[in-house]
Amino acid sequence: MSIRHPLAEEFEARLKRVFDRIDCDLEKKYGDRLPLHPARLPQGVTANPEQDGLFDIGASFSPGFGTGTGRSYVVDVNLVTLARVPQSLYEEVLSAVQEKLQRGLQEEFPERKLKIIRRGRRLFITGDLQLKE
Repeated sequence: MSIRHPLAEEFEARLKRVFDRIDCDLEKKYGDRLPLHPARLPQGVTANPEQDGLFDIGASFSPGFGTGTGRSYVVDVNLVTLARVPQSLYEEVLSAVQEKLQRGLQEEFPERKLKIIRRGRRLFITGDLQLKE
């Protein structure tokens, strides 16, 4: 059992709403570009967008040791397919996620200064990550 601070849970629930909206947008634009993994349900079948469709987008908190970004959320962008994902398609998707995420964070967290840092194929959410009401 894990005990988490209620403010951390609230922050992450709001963050998940941003990711769910991005997932929906990506499914509309790119969802038919690659075949789904055979064990994956089509988009919209489950109550959780992480569990269906081509995209699984989320983030995990990192204390930032050795990253150079400090405390951050490391964003995971996964295309759930057995097919080889062309580098150009992945780059296009990652750029779209970065743009939509920056806009989504500004809409969902207008009271915070959050920014996206890209390092290679990784996105980091940094800035005001303090627990506050």
